Amino acid sequence: MATARHARPKELENASLEEIMDRYVARYADRRADWAAFEDAKIEGYKRAQHRFIGAGGSGKHNDVSAIPAGNFTLSIMYVPPGQGNAAHTHEVEEVFFVLQGHLDVFVQDEDGRKISKRLGPWECISCPAGVIHGYDNNSLEPVYFQVMLGRGKPETMGYADDDLYKRRDEHLKAVS
Repeated sequence: MATARHARPKELENASLEEIMDRYVARYADRRADWAAFEDAKIEGYKRAQHRFIGAGGSGKHNDVSAIPAGNFTLSIMYVPPGQGNAAHTHEVEEVFFVLQGHLDVFVQDEDGRKISKRLGPWECISCPAGVIHGYDNNSLEPVYFQVMLGRGKPETMGYADDDLYKRRDEHLKAVS
């Protein structure tokens, strides 16, 4: 006989094991590439696809019913073609990029525009603290797949460092609402 040493969350108190397994397993084959997950993804140089596994990530799209419900963090896989990346931004929580395949140039930047970059390869990561301007570019000749985690189940939409992008940061959500 097994004894659960911690209580289940309210929403799972009466759930069967089958219901739990069905709702809390996400397969890559069932994910859909969201090429409009972010406002900057409409701009050449920032095109990329988000595959949501747990929660919404920094896109703000909290209504993806195929994703596992987020508790205290989100998890997505990003696909970034050569020559693409994302706009410099911040979050109100920590964000982690963990490279699975390919090479990703990650950067941190200060408010004066000073930027420091490092190239990450497979099984390497960066943890970007809350409030630190950061981002990434794929300057290689191959696509990059990497895992993104945010430290909140429903994080705010990313805070772009660029004023014009920041003003329209929620535009990509209108098509989904």
